[in-house]
Amino acid sequence: MYALKKQIYQDFSKTQKSALCNFLRALVKKSPGNALERFVEDEKYYLEQGSSRFGFLADVIDDERFLKDTALFINGCKKFYEYKKSQEPLIQAQKAYEKQKRQFLKELKMKSEAPTGKQLKYYGSLCKKYNIVKMSEEEMTKFSLKEEISRILNEYTGNS
Repeated sequence: MYALKKQIYQDFSKTQKSALCNFLRALVKKSPGNALERFVEDEKYYLEQGSSRFGFLADVIDDERFLKDTALFINGCKKFYEYKKSQEPLIQAQKAYEKQKRQFLKELKMKSEAPTGKQLKYYGSLCKKYNIVKMSEEEMTKFSLKEEISRILNEYTGNS
């Protein structure tokens, strides 16, 4: 995409080229079909009205070189978005893997940490409420206490 941007619109300033390319990219993303014809028609209309955001296109809107560069950029954008769409399942799988990895690391960290005061207090109140014998505090970790609290809640509240 970046190599393509260097090849097109040689007569425009850096700012003009950037603004035009960003607009075309957004146009293609919104509706890829017949983007070139719609862009040219809209720009001609806005130029006639005197309210175009691309006033510098007034002299070159019908130029063959401009139309060729625009078509080339639009096709490049279409290919880019098609490629991005084809990569979506891989990206989602990578995100799911990263989420599992973070969860695993969180649990691993919790297995080596002492339980918090809130956890101990909540566990104590659950044991008192359901008349359960408490585990000894020496063998408790954040993770084991979390699992025990979940087990108690599932067992006594009927949730599975």
